[in-house]
Amino acid sequence: MPHTTRPIQMDRFIESIDKQIESNKGQNIFFDKPEIFQFISETINAISNINELNSDSERFLVNYAADKAIEEFCRINQYYSFDTKCISELRIIYSDLFADIRTGKTSTEEISKSHYKRLRAWIKKSNPFAEKIYLNTDSKVDPVVCSEYSPALQIEILRIECTLLKEPILDIGCGKQGNLVNYLFQKGIEAYGIDRFSFTANNLSYSDWLEYNYGLEKWGTIISNLGFSNHFKHHNLREDGNYIEYGGKYMEILKSLKIGGEFYYAPDLPFIEQYLDSGQFKVEKNEIEKYDFKTTKITRLK
Repeated sequence: MPHTTRPIQMDRFIESIDKQIESNKGQNIFFDKPEIFQFISETINAISNINELNSDSERFLVNYAADKAIEEFCRINQYYSFDTKCISELRIIYSDLFADIRTGKTSTEEISKSHYKRLRAWIKKSNPFAEKIYLNTDSKVDPVVCSEYSPALQIEILRIECTLLKEPILDIGCGKQGNLVNYLFQKGIEAYGIDRFSFTANNLSYSDWLEYNYGLEKWGTIISNLGFSNHFKHHNLREDGNYIEYGGKYMEILKSLKIGGEFYYAPDLPFIEQYLDSGQFKVEKNEIEKYDFKTTKITRLK
């Protein structure tokens, strides 16, 4: 999610946001003692200097804080999903925080309490399953791991032969480092990636995969290792899962392949693959040694 270049004098505000996020790392926002979320001294010091900020600087910091918060939520649970509307609502929460600080009508403690109450309501609204999971658990939560896999491991799992890949290539859920995309790009292959992170490389883009426009007959190859299909499977198993939207997006992805194009993904999705028209799509599956799932390659025939 790109931003304009920040003024050097804003570094202390950026640093205070980073330290505040770090201080909250792993904290359970649904824990029944919300006082565990308090502003640290660096945040309080920054608050005392907030009147130094102009409107552009404040807007930058609101966006920055929202981005960092989403990054932390996704680190805790990779199955959290935040569409454009959710992100806009989160930015309003941080904008309200800055407004509360500027007015100074209440104490820092009350401002902090109100802010985290809004955050809790926001995550409850945007991802209702979170409250069911975390409401009666400890103050600290263990992350639902979302690893940055090496290119070699992804290629091995998905049974990819790089020399046969059709261009252009899209990696859905490419990870913060874009490991596979960078690997392919360095080999002279036209490759792009999308994920929920801020990127500086031109071929890596911030996007929610449910909102991304994949186009029609645009891609030679689409790849998603423990990304899109993993989330689709998760939503299909949940009572409140967003499986209908995932199913529609799955078909959109297939239609975005060129004729002869291929979609590589893991884990496999037998609950939807069985309904694909065999005249339009060829489905190939592989067992993966040491893993309890299969991988799939779908080729668009026409």
